[in-house]
Amino acid sequence: MYCVSLVNKEKSMGKHAHHRRQETLPAVRHRSKNFLHPVTSSPKALILSIASAMLLYTPVIYAKPADDKAKPAVKKTATENTQSTGEAVLADVVVEAGGKTTYSGGFVAKDSRLGFLGNKTAMETPFNTVSYTNKFVEDSQARNVTDVIAATDPSVFTNGAIGGWSENYYIRGFQSDTNDMSMNGLFGIAPYYRTPPAMFSRIEVLKGPSALLNGMPPAGSVAGTVNLVSKRAGNEPLLRITPTYMSDSQWGGTIDASRRFGQNKQFGIRVNGVYQDGSGPVRKQDLKTQLGSVGLDWRGDRARVSADIYMANDKVDGVVRGINLGKNMKVPSPPNPKTLINPDWSYVSNKDRGAMVRGEFDITNNITAYAAFGRSKTNYKYNGATSANLLDNKGTIQTIMAQLAFDLDKKSADVGFKGQFDTGPVNHQWVVNTTYYKHNQHDFGVRSIPWATWVTNMYDPTWGKSVPFDVPPISRSSLQLRSYGMADIMSFMDDKLQLTLGLRYQEVKSDNLSLMGKPVLTEYKKHALTPGVAILFKATDHVSLYGNYIEGLTKGDSAPITAANYPKVFAPYKTKQTELGIKWDYGNLVNSLSIFNIKKPNSYTDLRTNEFTSGGQQRNRGIEWTFIASPIETVRLIGGASYIKPELTRLANHANEGNIATGVAKLQGKLGAEWDIKAAAGIVTLSANATAVSKQYLNQENSLSVPGHTVFDIGARYNAKVSGHPFTLRAEVKNVTNKAYWGMPRLSNLSLGAPRTFLLSGSYDF
Repeated sequence: MYCVSLVNKEKSMGKHAHHRRQETLPAVRHRSKNFLHPVTSSPKALILSIASAMLLYTPVIYAKPADDKAKPAVKKTATENTQSTGEAVLADVVVEAGGKTTYSGGFVAKDSRLGFLGNKTAMETPFNTVSYTNKFVEDSQARNVTDVIAATDPSVFTNGAIGGWSENYYIRGFQSDTNDMSMNGLFGIAPYYRTPPAMFSRIEVLKGPSALLNGMPPAGSVAGTVNLVSKRAGNEPLLRITPTYMSDSQWGGTIDASRRFGQNKQFGIRVNGVYQDGSGPVRKQDLKTQLGSVGLDWRGDRARVSADIYMANDKVDGVVRGINLGKNMKVPSPPNPKTLINPDWSYVSNKDRGAMVRGEFDITNNITAYAAFGRSKTNYKYNGATSANLLDNKGTIQTIMAQLAFDLDKKSADVGFKGQFDTGPVNHQWVVNTTYYKHNQHDFGVRSIPWATWVTNMYDPTWGKSVPFDVPPISRSSLQLRSYGMADIMSFMDDKLQLTLGLRYQEVKSDNLSLMGKPVLTEYKKHALTPGVAILFKATDHVSLYGNYIEGLTKGDSAPITAANYPKVFAPYKTKQTELGIKWDYGNLVNSLSIFNIKKPNSYTDLRTNEFTSGGQQRNRGIEWTFIASPIETVRLIGGASYIKPELTRLANHANEGNIATGVAKLQGKLGAEWDIKAAAGIVTLSANATAVSKQYLNQENSLSVPGHTVFDIGARYNAKVSGHPFTLRAEVKNVTNKAYWGMPRLSNLSLGAPRTFLLSGSYDF
């Protein structure tokens, strides 16, 4: 966790010493000023990862942390290395001496990052957050970020499809864009459409809008932010090899290696590699993932520096696009879930390269300066269906082909100051920062290929020959985001009451530089002020009450050329959230209950005046309950339930006023359970997971819907020591009943959920 404690040294902390030692302040994720040229050959990258790992594996001395519970909280300069999980938590975390940093089972961390406010424990956070650990990623055998965040959280919804062109998830009933994930706090650095989680120690979810905390995300996601925290070297050396298998015949493996150098272990390096390739659980679909990453860090008495570089390649042959319903069509019964209902020759390819650097310097005991910079590049190619339309109620579909590609160059930065001071009995933790993001995109493609249109039946599809890939230039465009933020966390009554006030000024500028080879210039330049207010009251040591008002920002639309008010440009849209919640933590039972109201504006052309307006609105009102429990030492539970009413209001078509928004399940319930059984030479853990989802509407008229469904997973793992080294064997069956169900993907009505899938992996620490 990238977080720096801006606390006074103990000798100068005075009467607020206790709470200052426990508070953390703004954290930042940072990037390399000179973009490092990546290794262009993926096999070479994997070989380099393995070679680096072998070189890294030499013994070091581990300094055992103090365990005297009577001592006050201290700032740890290194994490307690958990060799069983390999998770290294960064140096900049403040915890009680001897305290645990995760809840029961080690799957969820007790703290997470709140944008420029820094890391805070869940009980001191006036928002709804969750932070999944590397142990959760490994034991769930997650292949992407969606596998992690949608497994047990009832506020996160996914259609369950495998092999799509992008990850797909909703948070609090609003669709989130994968390219709005932040990496170590910076937008635009993580892989663009699909992200392997192997190089991250934490995957954090902040639910609700967060423009004050993070600035405006590039794609305008408003109901949640996913932050990916890079792994760092722990105090002990690590070399972990993990062979993997996924049905029907995808084989591969991962490598995770780290060590620290220097007299005080001030230098650290962490290397991760992934290679997985072969046939997935859907017939005629091949999945390939390649990842190589290196993370470096140095920590001194007053300064800290970290850097990351990665390459990630992702390819799907037989990509899932889904189907659309024709006029007056009923929702068909889903075919066998192993059926590929889009062309088997189609493919999508993503190649991502990223680098970042961050640095922090303690100017005084109370003031820290920080700066971060990162850059990434994405090359995307898609050859396959742009739409597949259902023609009759017997399953006949007409597939229209398209070819798309783009090159994307992104830069991101964050610079700021943070600190604290007292005014009488009130402690102030303040932060000011400026953020910058810019991307340049060059699009190529053919939106439809009439001669390649294909008709088949989705219950027994047959496909013709592949279409040669030939993509002429379409357009060039750019987006620039710049913001200035400030906030103050005021603590009263010996930290029992905390009030957070903040304000951010956001600038948005975009340009379309060319279209179909012809020079054009369509410029968008607007700005917005977005405030935030949050309050937290610690009723007891175990119970916290909180409330917040915060906004999200999305680039405003421009009136189309057919509108009477063309070319009017609208200021950034503001999505507004109010939330109330309660959290209680009694060690073996942790609960969070929140109610929220989110209003997101929409735009439309008024049919009476022919004017383009931003008067429409989607209003999501909901309640969430999540829990982590360990009723007895050998049993662990995690899950929850949510109810969301995603209502359409202020519509141009008044007939749909008050209807339910498309693609959103009103009800979700999720439960994960584990049971440890002692074996002769180790521990066997049995696991099960259930996800229940209510129906989702497919149109604004609410005349079409897909039924709800329940999916069950089961698994087991065996933990032991072999020749004195930790060994873990994992087996899991996803969708154990092979349930056939429809979900709603991003760009069409219906997509098949993944079929029964077998996963195996075995980890050995050398």
